[in-house]
Amino acid sequence: MERGLLAAMGAPYLGFSTAGDAANGLLFGWDIADFQKWALIYLGISSLAFVVVWVVGYLRRAKGL
Repeated sequence: MERGLLAAMGAPYLGFSTAGDAANGLLFGWDIADFQKWALIYLGISSLAFVVVWVVGYLRRAKGL
């Protein structure tokens, strides 16, 4: 079976088959619940920033017309 280029170069696989597998192998000793919480916080803040930039651009364009 083909192992892939990264595996042939010695790079470890970073895929998990279940959430339980990920909970046992997170970097820096993080807990899976904390990782999920901070990922959602990051996604929420970045989504909010996207909307703010879009609204500011829309208002600037509407003001210039």
